[in-house]
Amino acid sequence: MTHASGGPRPQAGPPSSAAPVAEHPPHVPARADGVQLIGRAEGSGYREAPFLVRRADGQTLQLTPLLYLVLEAVDGQRSLEEIAQHASAGSGRLVSAENVRTLINSQLLPLGLLRLADGSQPEVRKADPLLGMRFRYTVTDPERTRRITAPFTALFNPLIVVAVTAAFLAACWWVLMVKGLGSATHEAFENPVLLLLIFAITIISAGFHEFGHAAAARKGGATPGAMGAGLYLIWPAFFTDVTDSYRLGRGGRLRTDFGGLYFNAIVAVAIMALWWATGFDALLLVVVTQILQMVRQLLPLVRFDGYHILADATGVPDLFQRIKPVLLGLLPWRWGRPENKVLKPWARAVVTVWVLVTVPLLLVSLALMVLALPRLLATAWSSAVRQQGLLADSLSAGDIAGAAVRVLAILAVALPMLGMLYILLRLLRQLVTGLWQKTRGRFLQRTAAMGVVTVLLGGLAWAWWPDGGTYRPVQPYERGTLADATTSVLPAADTVLREGSSGRTVALWPEGAARPTRENPQLSMVLVPVEASQGAGRGSSPAASPDAAAAAGSTAPSWVFPFDRPAAPEQDGNQALAVNATDGSVTYNVAFALVWAEDGEPVDTRNEAYAFASCTGCAAVAVGFQVVLIVGQADVVVPENLSAAANYNCVECLTYALASQLVLTLDGPLSEAGMEQLTALWAEIAEYGRNIQNVPLSEIQARLAAYKEQITAIIKADPSATEAAATPLPAATNTAPPPTAPAGAPSGAPTGTGVSGDTPATEPAAPAPAGAGAATAPATQPAPVGAPASYAPVETPVPTADTGGTAPAAEPLPTANPS
Repeated sequence: MTHASGGPRPQAGPPSSAAPVAEHPPHVPARADGVQLIGRAEGSGYREAPFLVRRADGQTLQLTPLLYLVLEAVDGQRSLEEIAQHASAGSGRLVSAENVRTLINSQLLPLGLLRLADGSQPEVRKADPLLGMRFRYTVTDPERTRRITAPFTALFNPLIVVAVTAAFLAACWWVLMVKGLGSATHEAFENPVLLLLIFAITIISAGFHEFGHAAAARKGGATPGAMGAGLYLIWPAFFTDVTDSYRLGRGGRLRTDFGGLYFNAIVAVAIMALWWATGFDALLLVVVTQILQMVRQLLPLVRFDGYHILADATGVPDLFQRIKPVLLGLLPWRWGRPENKVLKPWARAVVTVWVLVTVPLLLVSLALMVLALPRLLATAWSSAVRQQGLLADSLSAGDIAGAAVRVLAILAVALPMLGMLYILLRLLRQLVTGLWQKTRGRFLQRTAAMGVVTVLLGGLAWAWWPDGGTYRPVQPYERGTLADATTSVLPAADTVLREGSSGRTVALWPEGAARPTRENPQLSMVLVPVEASQGAGRGSSPAASPDAAAAAGSTAPSWVFPFDRPAAPEQDGNQALAVNATDGSVTYNVAFALVWAEDGEPVDTRNEAYAFASCTGCAAVAVGFQVVLIVGQADVVVPENLSAAANYNCVECLTYALASQLVLTLDGPLSEAGMEQLTALWAEIAEYGRNIQNVPLSEIQARLAAYKEQITAIIKADPSATEAAATPLPAATNTAPPPTAPAGAPSGAPTGTGVSGDTPATEPAAPAPAGAGAATAPATQPAPVGAPASYAPVETPVPTADTGGTAPAAEPLPTANPS
C-alpha cells in the first residue's frame, strides 16, 4: 500500500519544478491537467485542517485554506481580480489581485498545480524519500485495478469480518500452541516441491494483501490506483496506490490500512481449510508466514501498514515531515513559537513519542548496518557459495525442484545485500549533494562540510578495511549482541572478561591436540570474573596446603556454577571435590580409598574427582584414587570412574581433576607377608596424598600409575592370592563386559575381570576427609576356600576436560582447565 502526500510549508519554499517560473503569470491562469480538488482532510490532527489536492502523477499535496480557495477559483476563465474576490469571500478577509499573483508565483506554480505562462504543462518532480519504494513496475492500471478488486469488497461485510477474525485467532492458537510446527517443518524440508509450494503461496498472499487495501478503499468510496511491484528498503514488495483514500474520513482510511492485514487473515483461514482437507502438515507453515507478514506490516517505524495506521489515526498524513519540526520544538527557546502549535495537543503528543522512538532506532539500525556490513557480506558470500554447490549437486542429480529451491536461496541472500549497499550509497550521495547545494556561494562552510564528509569516508574505510577478521562469516556460536557489534570495530582495551561483553583470556590445550579454529570450534566455557565479596570457599586459602584447606572452615562456598553440586558420595563411595571461589588462592582436595569386596558381592563402587573454580588468579585441584580388591568370584563388576573440571566466571584460573582407579580380582586372601607389604605401601600412598600439594600436576598421574604397578606386583607375588592350581575366572561371569586394558596397564598381566568404578565393599577403607588427603590402611579380608586364581589389573586414570567428559583410558590426559 502506498500513499503519496506532501504539501507546502507555511512559508514559501524553493520551487520543485524544473520549468522556469513566470515573473508575470497570465491574467487568466489555468490548472494543470489532471489536478483533482479533494477537499478538507477529514479527522485531521492539525488545529486547522489542511485541504488536499492531487496532481496527475498521483502526488497528494496539503494546501492551506487560502491556497485551496485560490486554486479552486482558477478555472481558465476567471481573472486575478475575480479569483481574489472568491478567495476573500471564502476566507473572510481581504485578498487583492496582487496577493493572488504572489501566491501563484511562490506556491501554486512551483507545486506544479498550474499551467505555465505559455499554456504548457509544468514539469513536476515527485517526492523521492529515502524510505520510499524504488524500481516500481506497474502491473495493472487504475481501471483494471478497479475491475479486479470490485468482487472482493463483499468480504468487508461486518458478519464476514467477525467470522474470519475469530477463525484466524483460533487457527493461530491451535497451530502455535497445540499442533506445533515440528512435523510441518520436517515435511516441507524433506520435500523440495512442498517447500516451493509454500514459497509460491506466500508470494501470492503478499499480492493478495494489496488486493485487501484496494478493495477496502473501494468499499469506502475511494478509487484505487495502479498495482505493481518494487523494492522497499532491501526487500521486494508489492504496492497499491490508494492515495485517493485521503478523501475518506478517519474510519474509511483505517479500513483501507487494515484491509491488507485482513486479507492475510483470510489466506491463513483458507490454508487451514486446505490442510483439513489434504492433511499436508507443510501447509501450516503458510499460516506462520501470514502471521510474520502481519507482524512486520504493523511496524510503524517505516512506511509499512503500521506507519499508515498511525498516520491516519492521528490525522497527520506524513509523519516523516514532522521529524524536524518536532525535534526543533523540543528546544526550550522554541517552545512558544507558532509552528509548535500546528497540531492538536493529543496529536502532537503521539507524533512526538513516535519521533523520539523512531529517530534513535533508525540511527542505531543505520550504524549497526554500517558496522556489520563486512561480516554480513562475508556471510552472504559463504552461504551463496554453499548454495551454489548444492545447486550443482541438484542439477547433476536431475532434481529440478531442489535446484529451484537453491536458486531461491541464493536470491534471498543476494537481494538484501544489494539493497543494503544501495541504501548506503544513496544516503551518502544525498548527504554530499545536499551539503554541496546548501553551501553554494559560501566557501568556508562548503570547506567545513566537505571536511566532515571526508572524515566520514575515512571512518567507513577504517571500519571496512580488511584486517583478517573484518570479512569473516558469522559463526553459529556467536551471540551477535549490540556490544559484539561495537567491539568488532572498537575492541575493548580491558582484557578482563565481563559478563555481557567481549574480552580476552588465556586457554591451555593438551600438547599435540588439534587447536580450535573458527571453522572447527571446540566447546568451552565463557569465563567471567565474580566479585571477591562472594566469599572464600571451603578449603580455599592462599597457601596450597590440604591441611590449611581443611581448616579454612566448615561452611561450603556459595554455589555460583550453572549446574548442580555433585551429589554426596554414597556408602563406601570415594569423592574428591575441590571448589574455589577466592581470588588468588589454591584449593586441593584429595580422596584415597582401598576397598575390599567379598566373594559374591556386587562391585559397583564409584570413584569421583571434581574441580570447580569461579575466581581470579586461582586454582582448584581434585585427585581421587581408589583401589578395589575383589576376593573370590563376583558376578557383578561395574565400578565407575568419573571426573570433571570446570571454570565459570573465571579469569586466569586453573582447574585440575584426576580420577584414577585400579580394580583387581584375587583368588584368595593375601598372606600375612603380603598384607604387611600392602599396608606399608598404602601408608606411603597416604603420606603422598597428604603432601600432594608439593607435587607438580604433571607428575601426579605418573606417580599414581607407579603405585598401581606396585600394588599389582604385591598381589601377583603372593601365593595365597594366586594359587597355581586354580583356573582363571571367565569374563562371562560379569554382568557387564570387561573393558579393554589401557596402554598404561602392566605388561604380562593375565586376563581377568576388572572394571573401573566406585564400589561399596564389605570392609571398605573410608575415604579421606575433604581436603585432608588422608588414606586408609587395608584390612584383612577372608576369602572362600578354593576360590579361582585370577586377577587382572585395570587402571583407568580419567582426566576431564572442561565439558566434563571422560577421556579414553588408553590416552590418559590430566584435566587442565585454565583460563
